[in-house]
Formats: sequence, C-alpha cells, structure tokens
Amino acid sequence: MEIRSIIIATLVESPPAPTVLVVDDEPELLRFVAAVLERRGMRVITAHGSAQALQVMEHTEMPPDLLLTDVVMPGVSGPMLLDQLSQRFPQLRVLFMSGYEARTIVQRYVVDQGYPLLPKPFTVEQLREKVKSVMEEPPGPHVS
Repeated sequence: MEIRSIIIATLVESPPAPTVLVVDDEPELLRFVAAVLERRGMRVITAHGSAQALQVMEHTEMPPDLLLTDVVMPGVSGPMLLDQLSQRFPQLRVLFMSGYEARTIVQRYVVDQGYPLLPKPFTVEQLREKVKSVMEEPPGPHVS
C-alpha cells in the first residue's frame, strides 16, 4: 500500500516533460540538438525544414511547448514558420538559431522583434542555458 501511494504521488507531482519541435535543414545539427534536449528530459520532435514541421504539426493534438528553429532555411523561413504555427498554437514559445547573426533577416525578424536568438555554432551548455531561459519566460517576443 505504501509503495502504491509513493508511485501515485510521484505521478501527480511530476509535471509533464516539455515538448520541443526542432527545425533545421542540417541533419547533423538536428541529431545533436535532439540528443542534448532528450538528455535534459524533454520530448523532442525533429523536422528537416519548415515543410516537414508543418506537416508533422498538422497531425498532432499535443502542442509543442517550444519551437527551436533555424532562421534561414530553404522555402519557409523560421519567422514565417512561427507565424503559421502560432496561429494554431498561440502559447508556443520560440528560440531562433542562426549562423547569420548579422544578416538583415535575422536582425529585422528576430532580434528587432524581441525574439531570443542562439547564434551558431553553439556549445551544449549554451543550448541548455538558452532553452532553460526561454522556457522560464512567458510566450511571445520580449523587447528590452
């Protein structure tokens, strides 16, 4: 009877693991990010580009807690992907990543809009810290 109570209490007290949708056109980066986040206890859905992300999210009932996406990708950009997904999932948090920190698109549609940016390349620790920081903030841009 005691063990059953402990198990039930643990299940009731443990919040569900956050779900992160990771979108990038680089397969190696997708695998790296997924491995790091899964080790942190997060559920990870990976998509090779925006088209695949939209397709996967079209068939899900459970909204992701965080969109971690590249800014510059073939087809639909990261900011455009956010626009489309946030219509269906208004509480979606976002963390953009880019190797083109000084590019106009990154500046105009990410930095100037108050969205968090993780410059590529990044370390495991930088990824962990930035994801943790974004998950602690309310959804939406945060202009300082």
